[in-house]
Amino acid sequence: MNKFAEQIAAAALKIGAIQLQPDEPFRWASGYYMPIYNDNRLLLSEAKHRRLVAEGMQSIIREHNLKYDVIAGTATAGIAPATSLADLEESPLIYVRPKPKDHGKQNQVEGKLTRGARALLIEDVVSTGGSSIKAALALRTEGAVVENCLCIFTYGFTASQELFEKNNCSILPLLDFPSLLEIAHKSGKISSENVEDLKHWAAAPFEWGNSRGFPAEN
Repeated sequence: MNKFAEQIAAAALKIGAIQLQPDEPFRWASGYYMPIYNDNRLLLSEAKHRRLVAEGMQSIIREHNLKYDVIAGTATAGIAPATSLADLEESPLIYVRPKPKDHGKQNQVEGKLTRGARALLIEDVVSTGGSSIKAALALRTEGAVVENCLCIFTYGFTASQELFEKNNCSILPLLDFPSLLEIAHKSGKISSENVEDLKHWAAAPFEWGNSRGFPAEN
């Protein structure tokens, strides 16, 4: 675990950007009840947190010797960390819409993108990975080379890992779920019993709610 994972986890837990509530789970947009809620937008409120994210991503770039020509944020939540990183790196910046516009030039990729350019994809959080891979494929359709996706946090679901592998894209998070559990437990945010329960959730996230009396709501 690197220092940025510890600092980001501590900050996110303190301001409520990440909340762990196995006894009172949250209903996600999918209708499933989950014991964790992540809202990285809360990290935007303070300059020190924005810089922490950018510096953490910059450390990943250096550690993995990533080569790129342009930084690409996913709309909307990935745009802010991508912008902070691009400013720090003094790099070109673009962003990717969830779908093409229905007017004008009907762009899905906004900003200057040269065919053959290496795009470093920036996401805020990866759950199933579907929206991130959709953005990567949109960039590839425009002629970009996309091999890596940096994100602030990932749940580490098996399905998302398989999806990234299938599409030849690496996912490089600042903070992952196992590290979050370790930090939350060490800081007294959750009990040892909570840790075990959350590990069970991570192993089968879409079955967890039913087994605890929280059936999915469509």
